[in-house]
Amino acid sequence: MQLSLRLHDAEATLKLGAILADCIRQSGSGIALLLCGSLGAGKTTLARGLVSALPGGFAAEVSSPSFNICNIYPTGPETVHYDLYRLQGAPVDDSLYDHVEDGSSVVIIEWAEYLPADAKPDNALVLTWLEQPQGRLVTIQASGTGAENVLACLTPQTAGFTA
Repeated sequence: MQLSLRLHDAEATLKLGAILADCIRQSGSGIALLLCGSLGAGKTTLARGLVSALPGGFAAEVSSPSFNICNIYPTGPETVHYDLYRLQGAPVDDSLYDHVEDGSSVVIIEWAEYLPADAKPDNALVLTWLEQPQGRLVTIQASGTGAENVLACLTPQTAGFTA
């Protein structure tokens, strides 16, 4: 299952994050979001929109965890935000595996292309950003039943973004 969306600006990316948060909440379980794309593509902006739309996220100051690798936000469900840019092939901390296997958190992984193949979660949405002349094209692919349910919820709510 796949969905392609055109995001014209940061406001559209924040809105997509909020819609995604709503669909995750409706699913009733955690999920991994694997974000792939170039520097400045909108990965952290999406995370900011998602976190701020979850219960408890209004006070969170979402920023890229490039230097400390992981930020945890007290949202409902808890959001764990990783950035693998600095790791680029280095071993991933066991806490990432623990959060993904737990299945109750929203785990956002920026620069997921650096995630070792054996660490890729079974239940995940993979969001890939591609630069366009105006804005970005985001392709969302689901793997696993939970991710497919979130994508099925997301599809009608993002009709205005369809590429």
